[in-house]
Amino acid sequence: MKKAALRILNALECPDDTSLSITVAGDRSITRINRDYLGKNRPTNVISFSLREGEFPEISGLALGDVLISADTAAREAEEGGIPFFERMVFLLMHGILHLSGYDHERSGFDEAEKMENKEKEIFGRLRKDGLL
Repeated sequence: MKKAALRILNALECPDDTSLSITVAGDRSITRINRDYLGKNRPTNVISFSLREGEFPEISGLALGDVLISADTAAREAEEGGIPFFERMVFLLMHGILHLSGYDHERSGFDEAEKMENKEKEIFGRLRKDGLL
């Protein structure tokens, strides 16, 4: 996951000393976080918490934020999609990092969602080409 994270950050042209936190949890933990922070009492595959949003984004320096991935949900989705578990985990990591980098598909219009989807395809293609998947 670390190599994939570094390649994703590189593809987004983040400075070399950019940092982020990656947590892999189970459905029970991610449900609690989803409920407590986002008001949704159910598991989800990935949650991102940006350190560059809010009242004082400048104090975060080069720290992007936190990406939390549910291994339980990722495993179900991988099985349902007929793809390797690691591939699904890397996709979710990439998705979370894109959110931390300002991409959005939930709160914005179709154009922004399409922009994020295109960036996902581009970066995932690079990861495949580099042999990480």
